[in-house]
Amino acid sequence: MCGCASSTGTTSYSLNHPKDVSSTKVSKKTSKRIPISKQLASIKALGKSSDLEKAVATAALVYDNAADAEGKLSKSEAKKLFQSQFMHFIQGQETKPKYQEIISALDENKNDQIDFEDFMVHLLSLTLMSDLRQEIQNVRKTK
Repeated sequence: MCGCASSTGTTSYSLNHPKDVSSTKVSKKTSKRIPISKQLASIKALGKSSDLEKAVATAALVYDNAADAEGKLSKSEAKKLFQSQFMHFIQGQETKPKYQEIISALDENKNDQIDFEDFMVHLLSLTLMSDLRQEIQNVRKTK
C-alpha cells in the first residue's frame, strides 16, 4: 500500500495523501474525481454534525465511491478496499484467527457481492480485533 493507484478492469482506485481518507472509484473515461473531503463538505446536513457522524459519512462515501451502480461491491473489491484504506488497522493482524475468518469470508466466492451493511459489519469487526484499536484506547486512558 504505497499510495499509488491500482487498476482493475475498467476501474481504478486512486489513493490520495495519507491525510485524505478518500479512495474514489474513477472510470478511465473520467479522469477527474472529487476528493471525499470535498464530497463531505458538500453535504449540508453534515455542517454541524459530530465527529462520529462525519466518520460514518466518510465510511459511507468511501464505500459508495467504490461500489457499482447497484450500490454493491464484489468481495474481492471489498478486500482490496480494506487493504488500501484500512491498512493501519489490519496491519500485523494476519495471524489472528478472527482476521483470518473475516478475510476468508471475503475470499470465498470472490464475485459474490456485498452491500453497505455487510461492508460496515466487516469494517467494525476488523476494528474490534485491531491492535491499533487497543493503542487508541490506551491513549485515551492516559490523557
